[in-house]
Amino acid sequence: MERPTLEDVARRAGVSRALVSIVMRDAPGAGAATRERVRAAAADLGYRPDPRARRLRQLRTRVIGVTFAAGQEFHADLVDGIYEAADGLGYDVVLSGVTPHHDERRALGTLVDDRCEGIVALGPDLPAGDLAGLDARVPAVVVARRVRGVDAVRSDDAAGAALAVRHLLDLGHRRIVHLDGGRAPGAAERRRGYRAAMRAAGAAPALLDGGLTERAGAAAAATLLGAAEPLPTAVFAFNDRCALGALDVFIRAGIAVPQRVSVLGFDDSPLARLAHVDLTTIRQEAAELARAAVVRLVERLDGAASAPVPVDVVIPPALVVRSTTAPAAGEV
Repeated sequence: MERPTLEDVARRAGVSRALVSIVMRDAPGAGAATRERVRAAAADLGYRPDPRARRLRQLRTRVIGVTFAAGQEFHADLVDGIYEAADGLGYDVVLSGVTPHHDERRALGTLVDDRCEGIVALGPDLPAGDLAGLDARVPAVVVARRVRGVDAVRSDDAAGAALAVRHLLDLGHRRIVHLDGGRAPGAAERRRGYRAAMRAAGAAPALLDGGLTERAGAAAAATLLGAAEPLPTAVFAFNDRCALGALDVFIRAGIAVPQRVSVLGFDDSPLARLAHVDLTTIRQEAAELARAAVVRLVERLDGAASAPVPVDVVIPPALVVRSTTAPAAGEV
């Protein structure tokens, strides 16, 4: 069924198309009785103004584009916060997901083609030079990664890793393995924070390839179980998904968590909060990150940014203690 048009409403109300447009826009030029007749005709036909057509007639679209990784729980929290912040500032949001069949370049290109005024890129993997080139074409803000020459909003990943390590050290753990995130955004900072906190306590850092997914965390846990040396007493994973993969393998192998091995993640994703998971983690303040990114982008779009120099907004994370960490057995 075709969508009703202004012409359809005009015919039903017995007025001109121009008069219908005036009523729909709440512009001056139509009497009260005419407005009532036009609105009644529109309601009878089920007519709704097309926001896309309206934006195409305007010089500005007031649309923010967002790229995100499909399947990343933390990105879902960020997207929700972006919707809320953008709505409060009078902007609409268009999403473009990154998937195995829709890579980041295509996701960004779709948003540019859709005439988005600005772009928020969540945890992008593209080289810094490519992101700077994008920003030269369309104002952009990167979230969860520091990029030279581009506005960035991120958590203090190094401080978050240090919080995780200090929590485990306070519980008496010394053999703490970090399941590393490789080249993922924020991974280098988390490695740095982990190593610094371990060395400050006189403990030896131990890193193992982890990754971003449950599968990667499960593989890392299987490696630990198959190693000749004793299991660590604690595992600090790059993110919650990696931690959940490790947690599953430990439990299936009969390794009690947290009695024998404590497990700690990063993000405080919805999965971590499930009652049967109850994962100790480092919370990234998704609502604050999202709002800071949208506010910065809108400042640029509305011409209110105080200086063209890119900003690097860093928001402290927080430790959330749940049931997957406990004192190290025999070490306290």
